[in-house]
Amino acid sequence: MSRIFISGSSTGLGLMAGERLASQGHAVVLHARNADRAEDARRALPQAEAVVTGDIETIAGAKDVAAQVNALGQFDAVIHNAAVGYREGHRLTADGLPHVFAINTLSAYILTALIERPKRLVYLSSGMHHHADAHLDDILWRTRRWDGSQAYAESKLHDTILAFALARRWPQVLSNALEPGWVPTKMGGPGAPDDMAQAHLTQAWLAAGEDPKAQVSGGYFYHLKRMAPNPQAQDPALQDRLLAICAEISGVGLPG
Repeated sequence: MSRIFISGSSTGLGLMAGERLASQGHAVVLHARNADRAEDARRALPQAEAVVTGDIETIAGAKDVAAQVNALGQFDAVIHNAAVGYREGHRLTADGLPHVFAINTLSAYILTALIERPKRLVYLSSGMHHHADAHLDDILWRTRRWDGSQAYAESKLHDTILAFALARRWPQVLSNALEPGWVPTKMGGPGAPDDMAQAHLTQAWLAAGEDPKAQVSGGYFYHLKRMAPNPQAQDPALQDRLLAICAEISGVGLPG
């Protein structure tokens, strides 16, 4: 059985994936933004091994979460699930960064760089990433007029780029991205049309599945099926540039 850490897993798809993995006998560590959410997570999944608490919208907070995860020992898989949605207004974090970028893109990079290297990495993207541009020249929205939907779509493209960058940089690690579908979570909204019963299955499958189709790297998936990502995600130059930008902003280098 595997040991799996899931970021942003006190509610929603992260918690659902944790519940599924725990029901399969895997050891699951959840993550909550604050103590109240951590207590909710413990009640929702009492069999969870632990709940790590910390706000990953700041660089210091993401570093602290990574340190807490490492203090618990080695993990077989990390699911990068934490995110805010597509209806967010423009808000800067304590680090002066747009919070959508800080949470959806930069925290995933920091956790990837600092958590002791697992056997599998899973990054949650979105169908909205297909029509996005990475906009690495203005990744912090300093020259463009804010658009929450576009910022979200870009961040989910960034997550896909990260997944493929790590598949290339760390060949011994299985690193993949997926879209769960537009489902009626708190983020997706009550009118979302996709199947909630399917939304959490792919990330659990990629994190711990023994199916040979799940034991691949550099793939993009939707409902257990491989599909084509936004072509930008597969561009090595864009991958390296995003890694360099995240390293410069965070002060955290990616291990070789």
